[in-house]
Amino acid sequence: MSLNNAPLGLADEREISWSAVFAGAVVALAVSIVLTILATGFGFNFAFAGLPSKSSLATFSPLFGAGSIAVQVLAAGFGGYVAGRLRPHWAYSHADEAHFRDTAHGLLAWAVSTLAGLVLAVTLLTSYADQFITPTDTPLIITADAAQRAANIAMQAAFFTAFGMILSAFIAAVAARVGGLRNEQMHLRAGERVA
Repeated sequence: MSLNNAPLGLADEREISWSAVFAGAVVALAVSIVLTILATGFGFNFAFAGLPSKSSLATFSPLFGAGSIAVQVLAAGFGGYVAGRLRPHWAYSHADEAHFRDTAHGLLAWAVSTLAGLVLAVTLLTSYADQFITPTDTPLIITADAAQRAANIAMQAAFFTAFGMILSAFIAAVAARVGGLRNEQMHLRAGERVA
């Protein structure tokens, strides 16, 4: 059924529910923080993986990268599902349009949580900036091997971060559609009970 056939007053369905997007983003950010703290409790340190501090570059490993990807994907999945589940019921939208809107809700929730997490990290870490740089009064001796190793580790960290972001964006979109389908099922069941 198209919006042209919708009863008067229902033709103004909103395509995007920003409250659902922000709720999904908050959930994704909170789950990310909880999983990072939980991983730290198990002896892993996924906090601020992309920062090129001396300690993070020295301790980076593929296991660390895979763990940070898992945190990103799980958090995005939870946030996307919440964004899809909390969106309003689109009674007069085509199924393809509902599919697109749900995935857009998940992608937007992922984007908002990513930007909010970045702003939060920068805000929190600004006061510790002096610990991430080498003091100028200390002579810095860098060998060619050490420079190559640091470059390789930085490339690996960037790869794992980018791959995790792409995968988590996809997972957020899929999870939002799953949440949206569940939303639609609940409205169908409610309609059957009324009829």
